[in-house]
Amino acid sequence: MKESQEEIRTLLKNAKTIAVVGASPKPWRDSGSIAEFLSRKGYAVFPVNPKYHEVFGMKCFPDLSSVPEKIDIVDIFRNPDDVEPVIDEAIAVGARSVWMQLGVINEQAAKKAEAAGLDVVMDKCIAVEHRALIK
Repeated sequence: MKESQEEIRTLLKNAKTIAVVGASPKPWRDSGSIAEFLSRKGYAVFPVNPKYHEVFGMKCFPDLSSVPEKIDIVDIFRNPDDVEPVIDEAIAVGARSVWMQLGVINEQAAKKAEAAGLDVVMDKCIAVEHRALIK
């Protein structure tokens, strides 16, 4: 589990592509605005949600296997009980890491991701961490 500020800074600096699972175009949901924030910061962002075709002007993909590039970070905006299938898919597509957003805590899924060699961040907001650590 990536816990230290230095580990998280390194993860964010080395990443180029981020898939945002659970992204929504609804303005009151953080998932879409954070996807947009990450895009403005220079990441290639791929919203993932089978319910939408577009999120904040970005093409939305139905699942991780539909994302056309290698994924560095899978940023997860899902109920903790729904995380394990996302982890399975992240492993299957060869993602480098998974990031469970603030309030998304699933120890079993985190252990599964780590056992498969993925870096894991859990219960932290990627935008908050980016603002604090990347200058």
